[in-house]
This record gives sequence, structure tokens and C-alpha cells, in this order.
Amino acid sequence: MNWERTPRITRRAIAGTVLALGCAACATSPVPNEKIAVAKASLQRAEQSGAPELAPVEMAAARDKLSRAEKAAADRNGDSAAQLADQANADAQLAEATAQEKHSAKAVAELDASLQALRSESQRSTQPAQPTQ
Repeated sequence: MNWERTPRITRRAIAGTVLALGCAACATSPVPNEKIAVAKASLQRAEQSGAPELAPVEMAAARDKLSRAEKAAADRNGDSAAQLADQANADAQLAEATAQEKHSAKAVAELDASLQALRSESQRSTQPAQPTQ
């Protein structure tokens, strides 16, 4: 194609089309993949916090949505993949927070039991001995 003889409007249209296609190609692929990577990292943190045992429902939801996000990304459905990855990330964060809350509640219960045992012990040791008959 001889660019000097091509009308200016046609050149601009071709350049605009190429630019638009280039932007579209760049914009669709990385976002779901990045979001899927973030969701995987959140799921891994949740697993390390004990969420599989302490928040199994939330973990199952996170795993399911991550799996569906990966399938949508493989099927080149970027919008669905990104949305599912965001949901998987939120579910994994909820699972991690739930596990941490249950760990904290258990620690509080253990501390309360220890304090109660100490109080009972201190009351026994401060009471005067009863005279024997």
C-alpha cells in the first residue's frame, strides 16, 4: 500500500483500528490472570491460617469460585473470570478472618479458664485453716 496516495482519512481510520485492536488485546488477558493470582494467594493464606478446619463452608466457596474463574479464563471469558476471581478472593479472605476469629475465641476461652483456676487456687490458699477437733 502506498501511504502517500492513500487519503488522510483512510490512513487515520486504519491507524485507529489498529490502535483499538491493540488496546483490546492488551486489556482482556492480564486482568483476569492477575485477579486469579491474587485469589490463589488469598486462598493459600486462608489454608495456612487453619480455615479448612475452622471455616470449611467459606473455603469450599472460595475454591469453587477460583476453579470457575480459571475455567472462564481458559474459555477466554475475561469479564466472568475477573468477577469470579474477585469473589473467590473475598471468600478466601472471609475464611481467613473466620479462622482467625475462632483461634482468638479459643485463646480467650483458655485464658478465662486459666484465670478462673488461679482465682480458685488463690482463694484456697488465703483461707485460714480450720482447727481440727
